[in-house]
Amino acid sequence: MASAKFGQNRNLVSAIALCATMLFPASAVADEVVLKSADGTVNLVGEFIEFKDNNYVIRTDLGDLRISATRVRCEGDACPTSAATEADVIIAGSQSVGVGVMPLLMSGYGAFLGAEVTVSSTAVEGEILADVVGEEGFGDPIGSYLVSSTGSIDAFRKLLNRTAQIGMSSRRIRPDEARALRDDGAGNMIAPTNEHIFAVDALVVITHPDNPVDELTTDQLRGIYSGAITNWSQIGGNDAAIAVYGRADGTGTRSIFEERLYGEDVPAAPRSMTIADNSTEMAASVNADPNGIGFVGYAFQRGAKPLTLINECGLRMTPDAFSARTEEYALQRFLYLYNRADTLDDKGADFVAYVTSNAADSVINKAGFIDLDIARQQQTADSARARQLTDANVDAFEAGVMREMLTRMENYDRLSATFRFRTGSSTLDTRGLLNLERLADYLEDAPAGTKVLMVGFTDDVGAFESNRALSVGRAQQVLDTLQSFAGDRLAGINFETTGFGEVAPSACNSTENGRGINRRVEIWIESVNG
Repeated sequence: MASAKFGQNRNLVSAIALCATMLFPASAVADEVVLKSADGTVNLVGEFIEFKDNNYVIRTDLGDLRISATRVRCEGDACPTSAATEADVIIAGSQSVGVGVMPLLMSGYGAFLGAEVTVSSTAVEGEILADVVGEEGFGDPIGSYLVSSTGSIDAFRKLLNRTAQIGMSSRRIRPDEARALRDDGAGNMIAPTNEHIFAVDALVVITHPDNPVDELTTDQLRGIYSGAITNWSQIGGNDAAIAVYGRADGTGTRSIFEERLYGEDVPAAPRSMTIADNSTEMAASVNADPNGIGFVGYAFQRGAKPLTLINECGLRMTPDAFSARTEEYALQRFLYLYNRADTLDDKGADFVAYVTSNAADSVINKAGFIDLDIARQQQTADSARARQLTDANVDAFEAGVMREMLTRMENYDRLSATFRFRTGSSTLDTRGLLNLERLADYLEDAPAGTKVLMVGFTDDVGAFESNRALSVGRAQQVLDTLQSFAGDRLAGINFETTGFGEVAPSACNSTENGRGINRRVEIWIESVNG
């Protein structure tokens, strides 16, 4: 449905000549080059012969080999260079986004347009060029897109100096970056027209598959990455020194990891920490090191063992897609595209519109990331939430509210769409606004008469009964907002609202971030067996 809307809203096919060309130094034909793939599976050395039909041809001891430029990067003086500055749209920033999902998004964009896309590596490390030609390659050129993958910080630097039209980031823009761009005429960088969430990722803490440790408390993880804990035996493992792997300072992945783990008071990393250039390299290093520990994006686990995390309140957090979508996994993060309001042209805007539509969901999943679609999960009697409610040490009044919640859970599944509010505010946050259209589309396809329960929750600041009343009011507010947004599309759905206040927290109430996670409205839908 969103695909159709996207097609109606924009004329996606424009005839623009491709400018990016491959330039070859004539004197370099016999020089040695190295062809490398990003995942390390290809590493070939030979004499450069030619670049033809998007293939490198090199001469090796095994004879002449042809390797697709979509699989490898060429290193060496003889490699062809790209006239990158002539690309129609330049996209720069996060390596997690640029390497992890952007090549597939480019191919998906071409398929969406009915076009042919040729993706090739340039001579610059971490850079690809996508040429898009309409009518399955028989039509007019649509555009050329250069993707430069370095780090999230470069997304905002290059937007500021106007050397990129779109920035990729695995973290949200920082206030100082947003102010600098605003002052340069870029507009409000957190407005929906400039800031675009297109996927969810979970930073997964990984160890070697043979490591006997299956879970860590967040305090233990802090100790490891501050150098206070140095041996696995200190946390129930083997008597062996912990080999700590991390990412370079300034990368979005490291920034999110440290922010979620430490807050604003980030200690110095252990001097012995080994820096990995990217998540693929980190996963490979941990997989090869029986005593290693690292953190990677959800898409990059590559056979390493993911660890369950236990927060200060004793809540277990599993790095799965549902908990990442609901923002209830501590190391969850969004992936963003950013643009200036004053420099984005139609070709760039059309690509952003595709990436943020549900037409791109399957591509995002294929890349191993988590799309923004609505997922459904049963609320079983043996679930972690049910055990939390059953085992809670509370007075008789609160216990009664918990029993009431358990009874309602029996007949409903939970949807991943979750709406949150700022402290003392009736305004939905950015993700909540994004959920409106997705939820409306999902419920529009539900059978007539389907029962949907809007369920409110709060943090634990204030009196219990007042919080419960507040939670019911917020549930009603979300329902009113949804019905206003969807109009008569949801006329066949039977809605009801309720609230349980501060019971069943999803995070600790000891921090503002945790309280923000707990101030939410969940969407429950009648279960098949309900």
